Amino acid sequence: MALSADTLAGLRDELGDCHRCPLGDTRTTLVFGHGNPHARVMLVGEAPGRNEDLTGQPFVGAAGKLLDELLGHGGLVREDVYIANILKCRPPGNRDPKRVEVETCTPFLMAQIHLVDPELVVTLGNFATRLMLDTREGITALRGQITLVQGRSVYPVFHPAASIYDRAKRETLISDFARVPEILDSLKGGDAG
Repeated sequence: MALSADTLAGLRDELGDCHRCPLGDTRTTLVFGHGNPHARVMLVGEAPGRNEDLTGQPFVGAAGKLLDELLGHGGLVREDVYIANILKCRPPGNRDPKRVEVETCTPFLMAQIHLVDPELVVTLGNFATRLMLDTREGITALRGQITLVQGRSVYPVFHPAASIYDRAKRETLISDFARVPEILDSLKGGDAG
């Protein structure tokens, strides 16, 4: 699928009232993405959940509150970053994304990344990490490691939702987000590791 938009607003228009896969028929609201269109840091999650489907905004509700707290540990606020998901529509019952859904939405995510042009892409959880790193390896093995992908640094962390009831993951997430300023400083110096 060739996309021609040269701005995020244009890309959103190109996406339209998407029904390229069956999720377009079951969603309430398409969740495109939100944030600073020139962010140094972009967060990539899996898919909208119930609250996101109702509001049209990524990461609201309990996971969104936790994400705001985590950003604070990295010296950031939501307005500093751009947030998007692989899928733009909520899978029914918050089930895992299907391959055809991921394949259908991936060009739009990649176009968002290209247009925002962040220095650091923070992948939240398994699906985003596996997509961005083109691997089957799980998040537990990959979290906290920076990998250069097509000239861009990718930093996998646990998904905030996974840590809501798991204190150990929450502490790990706090530590991982606290590293973001140091990572950004190292990228300015040309060292991604």
